[in-house]
Amino acid sequence: MSRPALVVPKSLRPRDGRFGSGPSKVRPESLAALAATGTSYLGTSHRRDPVKSMVARVRAGVAALLGLPDGYEVVLGLGGATVFWDIASFCLIDQRSAHLSLGEFSSKFAVAVSRVPFLADPTIFTAPAGSAPELSLLGDVADVDAYCWPQNETSTGVVLPVSRPAGSGVDSLVLVDATSGAGGLPIDLSQTDAYYFAPQKAFGSEGGLWLAVLSPSALRRASSLTASRWVPATLNLSLAIEQSRLEQTYNTPALATLFLMADQLEWLLANGGLGWAAARSADSSSRLYTWAESSSYASPFVTDPALRSPVVVTVRFSDD
Repeated sequence: MSRPALVVPKSLRPRDGRFGSGPSKVRPESLAALAATGTSYLGTSHRRDPVKSMVARVRAGVAALLGLPDGYEVVLGLGGATVFWDIASFCLIDQRSAHLSLGEFSSKFAVAVSRVPFLADPTIFTAPAGSAPELSLLGDVADVDAYCWPQNETSTGVVLPVSRPAGSGVDSLVLVDATSGAGGLPIDLSQTDAYYFAPQKAFGSEGGLWLAVLSPSALRRASSLTASRWVPATLNLSLAIEQSRLEQTYNTPALATLFLMADQLEWLLANGGLGWAAARSADSSSRLYTWAESSSYASPFVTDPALRSPVVVTVRFSDD
């Protein structure tokens, strides 16, 4: 017996159907501000003042929003967070890394590192989709100089704590993928050495750019490794650090991406900063979780409330 086709009434459909974990909606005010620049900004060399001042706005905005500890720096380059995995393989992992793999994105970084010929095989702790390995597992691994995990696993909606693993070596780095978490989750940057992300999520911009907040230890590691091993220029973190200090990128960036991110950062700060943004995300996500838990045909995909992300909600629907 065939079932009748289900049609959602037009009055119940969202005005904007982009309702997922991809790029976020860009605020119309940001687009209007970009358009208002006319011919004074787009089409400018990235080594000229209009663009360099925009990079400075982005770096200052990230520093103010996330609260940089002394000695930490905001570094940026082209290619998105996926490219930063290759950068980390060349410039931040000395010999061997340990990873938490709990979904599509965290598993990709672990696989990428495992294919690097000059690094030892990484230690990888996995968990089924919707759950997560214990962070304490990382601290039990010997001879590791980099610990890697996502603050927020985009593919499943699992959130993890950001703190240095107990028992981790004094010279080991903590590398945290924050692409879908930065700007919407609280963070103590002193617990990380590389907190990296792209601007197309909470920062209301486009992709194609990576940003990383680097600790003094990460800056030293990058300097040491890029001096001792061959690194392609576009993946050379030391070059990116050098260029960022000049308020520019090594090669030409998408100027609209920089503008939209600078505008979004200043909007977030004007509304109360990271505390305001995190509370706003938590309120929005709690409405979805409350609905899913009370539904007869849906439920939160992440069953453990302690692991449920306040920035990415995943809902499981019954088969029928």
